[in-house]
Amino acid sequence: MKVVQTVQQLRETLRDPRAAQQSIGFVPTMGALHDGHISLVRQCKNRNDVTVVSIFVNPTQFNDRSDLNNYPRTPGRDLDLLREAGCGIVFMPDESEMYPEPDTRSFSFGALERVMEGLHRPGHFNGVAQVVTRLFQMVAPHRAYFGQKDFQQLAIIRKVVKDYGIPVEIVACPIVREPDGLAMSSRNMLLDAEQRSHAVLISQTLFRAQEMAGENSVGAVRRFVTGTINADPLLDTEYFEICDDTTLQPVQSWEEPGGKVGCVAVKVGRIRLIDNVSFSS
Repeated sequence: MKVVQTVQQLRETLRDPRAAQQSIGFVPTMGALHDGHISLVRQCKNRNDVTVVSIFVNPTQFNDRSDLNNYPRTPGRDLDLLREAGCGIVFMPDESEMYPEPDTRSFSFGALERVMEGLHRPGHFNGVAQVVTRLFQMVAPHRAYFGQKDFQQLAIIRKVVKDYGIPVEIVACPIVREPDGLAMSSRNMLLDAEQRSHAVLISQTLFRAQEMAGENSVGAVRRFVTGTINADPLLDTEYFEICDDTTLQPVQSWEEPGGKVGCVAVKVGRIRLIDNVSFSS
C-alpha cells in the first residue's frame, strides 16, 4: 500500500496503471474509518484493478466550526485498516494541498438541497460538491463508491456528476450496521456508554416504521418515529422525513408513484447522527 500526500505524487503513482488501461476505483473518506468504510473498499477492490482511498476532513462542508474541530481523527488506525483490507493507494492531502486558494465556487442543487440536511446545514452540500469535484479531478477514477447512509449526499453527488459531465460511475453501497442495528458512523466513537445505549433506539424505531408502512398513513408513521425517539430523554429528533427516493421531496401518501425512503437526523447529546430506511411500495 502506497501513501501519498500531494496531487503530483498521486498522479505519478497512477501513471502506470492508467497507461496500462487499468480500472481505477475510488473511495473518498474523512477518516475515522469503520467497517462501513471497509465494505466500500472491498466492493471497490472487487470491481477495479486499482483502489484509491482518500482521507481528508473537509472544512468547507462544516457549517459548525466546533463540529469540525471535534470530528474524530484516527490516521494511524485508518492506515492499519486499509492495509489489512488490501487498499492499493491512500491519498492523505493537507488543507493547503486541497485548497491552495479559497474555493469560491457555488453549486446549485435545486430542490434536492431545500430539504433535510440542506435545510438544517446551510452550505454543507456546497462544501461537499467542492471537495468531491476536486478529488474526482485529482484521482480521475472510473468508479467512486459512497455509502447509502448519507442518502441525500449521494443524490447531490449524482446530480453534480450529471450536471458537470464528470466521467465517473457512482456506486451506491448498502448501510452497514452494528450488531444491535445502529448505523455505523465515525461519529459513533464520540458517544459515551450511556449515549451509545440510547442511540440504538434510532434504528429500532425506523425498523418499526417499516413494518407500519402501508397499514398506517404517512403522517401517522412520521408522528410515530418523531414521538418515539423524542420520548427518550437523551435523544432529540432534528427531522424525520418520508420522501421520494429520487427527488427527495416529501410524500403525503404511500400511493404516490416511486420509491420512498425515511430519513432521520437525531441529536444524541451534542452528537448528531443520521440514518435511513427504505419503504417497499
